[in-house]
Amino acid sequence: AGPQLLAMILEAKFGQHLPLNRQSETYAFQGIELSVSTIAGWVGACTANLEPLVALIEAHVLAAERLHGDDTTVPVLAKGKTITGRVWTYVRDDRPFGSRAPPAAMFHYSRDRTAEHPNQHLAGYAGILQADAYAGYNALYEADRQPGPITEAACWAHGRRKLFELAELSRAPLAIEAVRRIDAIFDAERTINNLPAEARLILRRRHVAPLVTELETWMRESRGKLSRHAPVAKAMDYMLVRWEAFARFLGDGRICLTNNAAERALRGIALGRKSWLFAGSDRGGDRVAA
Repeated sequence: AGPQLLAMILEAKFGQHLPLNRQSETYAFQGIELSVSTIAGWVGACTANLEPLVALIEAHVLAAERLHGDDTTVPVLAKGKTITGRVWTYVRDDRPFGSRAPPAAMFHYSRDRTAEHPNQHLAGYAGILQADAYAGYNALYEADRQPGPITEAACWAHGRRKLFELAELSRAPLAIEAVRRIDAIFDAERTINNLPAEARLILRRRHVAPLVTELETWMRESRGKLSRHAPVAKAMDYMLVRWEAFARFLGDGRICLTNNAAERALRGIALGRKSWLFAGSDRGGDRVAA
């Protein structure tokens, strides 16, 4: 197999989401006999040969001052069933604060979603992590962590999502008002995208900070009038109990409002698993990540 054929097979599977059995059938239509096991062996060989490049990408990603982190499910074949594995991503994208460093993403596979995995992936990292409220990240933020604590930055898109659902589906007045106020913050943020971190910070303090302060005051007052079992109260609590992490972007021009960069990076996995359905083994999961 030459490099062009190997590249075409890899791009077809991971770029166009064509399972190897479909590729084998396509070659057969042209009179070329390539069994699934043969192609799978080539994918494994390519993964091994690309390890130095994967290592360089990881080194570049982990040199970032700020990372986006997220994970998604990957079904993995087991005896008579599939189990739910995970693919994790950590994304470096410094363009929102004017950096010219190229964006990149690294991926890892794991058989489960325990906290040991992000702790291992980011063992030598001590910058900013933008992520959702997954408890498995908590050890990364501890003050006595070595080589230093990671700074937590919460995702406003996650905070808005639950309120938006209640506003759209239930037409809950408090949820509608919360979304309106959050959207005003998003609108103000759009005007400072791609500016240097220092300029973003100055404009945030001038235009965005008052909106955030007003939102917090209004939300705490409104929350105090609600039962703890009310859906809107639970949606508000998601943000209020983590308010320090949500407001952290006001003091650091490098922090984004959302974790959308990581969600975009995982889109290929989400699209791909609809076609190839599952990884054949843990080794297959590692190849998917690579």
